[in-house]
Amino acid sequence: SDSLSHQQPTDEAYCSDIQSESIKRRNAMKGIAHLLCLAGSVASVLAFSETTPPGQATQPPPSSNGAQYMPGAVAPLGFWDPLGFSNTDVDTLKRYREAEIVHSRVAMLMVTGALTGESLHEGPVISHLTQTPQFIWVFLVFSVSFIELLRAQIGWVEPDLVPADKPGMLRPNYVPGNLGFDPLGLAPRDPLEFKVMQTKELQNGRLAMIAAVGIMAQEAVDHKGIMEHLFG
Repeated sequence: SDSLSHQQPTDEAYCSDIQSESIKRRNAMKGIAHLLCLAGSVASVLAFSETTPPGQATQPPPSSNGAQYMPGAVAPLGFWDPLGFSNTDVDTLKRYREAEIVHSRVAMLMVTGALTGESLHEGPVISHLTQTPQFIWVFLVFSVSFIELLRAQIGWVEPDLVPADKPGMLRPNYVPGNLGFDPLGLAPRDPLEFKVMQTKELQNGRLAMIAAVGIMAQEAVDHKGIMEHLFG
């Protein structure tokens, strides 16, 4: 009986410690979720703020590639490139912007799909891929291949016309991300308004890339859906 009397408090203390640790982790996850919501609010404000007019921007030196005037720079940071990725030639800079826009669009689709998928099905979205029927995979492979082939034909110079030291050259008149697909007619005709819309897309895409990485990392760690963390 003495053994049982000593064992019971120990078990209760152990369960209490487990419960306390669980509460701490849940509060930490809620804190992270609140920070993400705050970051989203700030990014939304920045995304829909006006870009700095070219006349008010700092004039670049004559040898500049014009990166300071590209869409994506908004107050209060303006043109922000601490790692110096823009210090390159125009062709490479355009490829960087093309990659950023494509990844932004994929991230926005991913985040939307993750929130929608977890609202309809239980479990983390990273586990939903294994539950996808085979014909969906076939459809995705053909769809992505078609889109990428079309994008290459519109934006890239034919490989046999590209110098060996400049692989992946974009067409001179190609605007990164502009494939001419606008069935709803949302793209403004005015160049300045079009630049503002490009900046909004980039800002929301950058936020979506951060959110996508956060969602996948969080779900890989504890195998719980992001919706469960936010509303569970």
